[in-house]
Amino acid sequence: MAMLLHLVFGGELVDPQRNEFKDVDEIDIVGIFPDYASAYAAWKGKAQATVDDAHTRYFIAHLHRLRDEQNEESAEDEAQTR
Repeated sequence: MAMLLHLVFGGELVDPQRNEFKDVDEIDIVGIFPDYASAYAAWKGKAQATVDDAHTRYFIAHLHRLRDEQNEESAEDEAQTR
């Protein structure tokens, strides 16, 4: 079974209606996790701890989707950056 990495991060947003961080230097990087279940558990803990602050939000990023060697588009993207 392939490892599907996930990044959990969050912080204070400028406006709760938009996904724009107030201060990028203050983003809380919770960690990188080897599967969605462990990333979800970490996300849930952070989200519940900040539930009273409407401006703070946490996210799960699917790192494994950013680069897929089997996907031709990924290969094309790499060729364009060289």
